[in-house]
Amino acid sequence: MVDEDATGFAPQVLRQYAFLADGYRGALIGPRGDIGWLCMPRWDSDAVFTNLLGGRGMYAVTPTDARFVWGGFYEGGSLIWNSRWVTSHGIVECREALAFPGDPERAVLLRRIRAVDGPARVAVILDPRAGFGRRPMRELHREAGTWSGRTGDLHLRWTGAEHARQGGAGDLRAELRVPEGGHHDLVLELACRPFEGAPVDPVTAWRATEQSWFVAVPSLRGCVAHRDAVHAHALLRGMTAPGGGMVAAATTSLPERAEADRNYDYRYAWIRDQCYAGHAAAAAGLDDLLDAAVAFITARLLADGPHLAPAYTTGGGRVPEERALPFLPGYPGAPVRVGNWVTGQLQLDAFGEGLLLLAASARRDRLDIDSWHALEGAVDAIARRWREPDSGIWELPPRQWVHSKLTCIAGLKAAAAVAPARQAAHWRALADSVLAHTSRHGLHPLGHWQRAFDDRRVDAALLIPAVRGALAPDDPRTVATRAAVHAELERDGYLYRFRQDRRPLCDAEGAFVLCGLIAALAAHQSGDEIGATRWFERNRATCGPPGLYAEEYDIGQRQSRGNLPQAFVHALLLESAVTLSASGPGSADAFP
Repeated sequence: MVDEDATGFAPQVLRQYAFLADGYRGALIGPRGDIGWLCMPRWDSDAVFTNLLGGRGMYAVTPTDARFVWGGFYEGGSLIWNSRWVTSHGIVECREALAFPGDPERAVLLRRIRAVDGPARVAVILDPRAGFGRRPMRELHREAGTWSGRTGDLHLRWTGAEHARQGGAGDLRAELRVPEGGHHDLVLELACRPFEGAPVDPVTAWRATEQSWFVAVPSLRGCVAHRDAVHAHALLRGMTAPGGGMVAAATTSLPERAEADRNYDYRYAWIRDQCYAGHAAAAAGLDDLLDAAVAFITARLLADGPHLAPAYTTGGGRVPEERALPFLPGYPGAPVRVGNWVTGQLQLDAFGEGLLLLAASARRDRLDIDSWHALEGAVDAIARRWREPDSGIWELPPRQWVHSKLTCIAGLKAAAAVAPARQAAHWRALADSVLAHTSRHGLHPLGHWQRAFDDRRVDAALLIPAVRGALAPDDPRTVATRAAVHAELERDGYLYRFRQDRRPLCDAEGAFVLCGLIAALAAHQSGDEIGATRWFERNRATCGPPGLYAEEYDIGQRQSRGNLPQAFVHALLLESAVTLSASGPGSADAFP
C-alpha cells in the first residue's frame, strides 16, 4: 500500500499533468494517478481536491509496485485520458474521464483500471475535502457495496470499492487486484443535492461519454499537426460551459515565476481569450465553438456596453475580488490567491477583439440580430473611450497602450467589411482617426510601433493587430515592427512579451507561448512560410506528454510556468494549425 499520509503525493512539474473536463469543471491528474485538483460545482468554486496546492483532498489510483515508469495518452478527439504505468511486474492502465457532457450540479468521475500485461495491483485513496481542503468527509456509510457521505455542502457517492476501509485521516483506502486482461470500474459522484435513484452505471456512462466526445469534436483532417489541433479543440470544448463562457484556465496560483508574486486566479472567462477561441473556431469552421463564443460576448456587450469588464465568471457574473488563502501552502514558489482584481480595469482592446469575433461570425453568416446590436455597441464604446488610458493586454497600470488602439482599428475595419455602406463608411472613418492619432503618438522614430505613447520599447503584442488586419502586411510600420520585435524579444526560437528591465529576458519571466504562435501567424501573413513553420513547431513543442500548454515556458529548465491548461494558447495553436495548412511548405502528412 502507499504511505498512510495522502499528502505524500507531492506536486509534480506541471508538464506531467493531464486534464479532464466536462464544461462545468476540470480536474488535473498527476503521473501517479493522483487527482489533486477539482473545483465543485463550477470552475471558480472552492476546490474539493486541493493536493496540488498543498492542501488535503485528493483521489489517487496508483500501482502498489514501488518501481514503475509513467506514461499516458488521450483518446483522439476527447478528454478521455489513459494513465499508463509499466511496473516491475507488468503494465497497468487507468482510463479516466469526467462524464461528458456535464451536469451543473453533479460531477461524475469515471476511472477504469485495466490489467494490460500481467495482473494489476493498485492502491486507491479517496479523500474529497470541500472548502479548499478544510472539510473532511462525514456521515460516511456503506450500503450494498456503495459508499455515501458528505463533504461540506456536497454529497458524495462512490461505487467499485466496497471493501475500502477508513484511514486514520478520515479518507477511504482500498487495494484492488485485477486479473490480466480484466478491468475494474470506480465511479465517484459529487453533487449539490441528495442523490435520487441508483448509482451511475459505468458501462452506460462510458458509452455516453465516448459518443458525446465523438459528436463534439471532428477530425480536422487536412490541417498541419492535425492531432494537436483536434486535441486543442477538445480542450477548448471541455473548458466551455453551456452559455458559451470559456474558462481561461482550470487552476489558480500556479506561479509564472517562483517567488516573484506573479500567481493569479484564472478560473474565469476573459473577454479577450474568449474572442481568441472564437476566432480560431471560425478559421477551423467549428461553428458550435464559434457560436458559443459569440453568445457569451453578445450577452456581455448587451449587458455592460462601454463598461464591459475584462473578465466574468463562466456564467456571466462578476469576478470576485482577490483574496489570499493563507491556510494552503500553495504550489512551490507561490502563495494561494482566489478571485482577481481585473474587474475594475478598462481593457480597450477587448472591444476590438469583440468586433473581430462578431465580424468573423458574420462572414460565416451566423450573426443574429442581438449579436449585430452587440457589434454596434462595441463600435459605440470604442468611439466613446478610445482616447482613454487603459490597462492593455497584459493588465498593467493604465497608459496609452498602442496595442489596444491598433486592435480597435482592426476590429473597426473588420466590422466595416460586413456592415451596410453607410455604417461602414462611418466606422472606417473612426478607424482612420484612431490610426492617425496613434501614428502621431505611438510610432517610434525608427518607424515601428512602440509599446505606449510614453514608452518606446517594443512589445510582442504589437504583432497581433497586423495579423488581424489593422494594417497591411507590407505596410512599412508592420514590417518594421516585426523586425524590431524579433530583434529585441526573440531568444532560441521563442518570444518574450517585452523587456521588463535590464536583466536577460529569461531571468525576468518565461517565454510567452501565445506570442510565439502569433509570430507564426505573422510570418505566414508576410509570406515567410518556412519561418512560420519554425515558429509553430518550436512553440508546439513546449507542452508536456499530455499535450497541455501553460502560459509561459522556461527555456532554461524546459518547464511550463503558470496556470494550466491555458485556453488562449490552445486557441492560437488551433488557429495556427488551420492557417498554416492553407499554404504551408509540406502536406498534412509532413506534420504528424
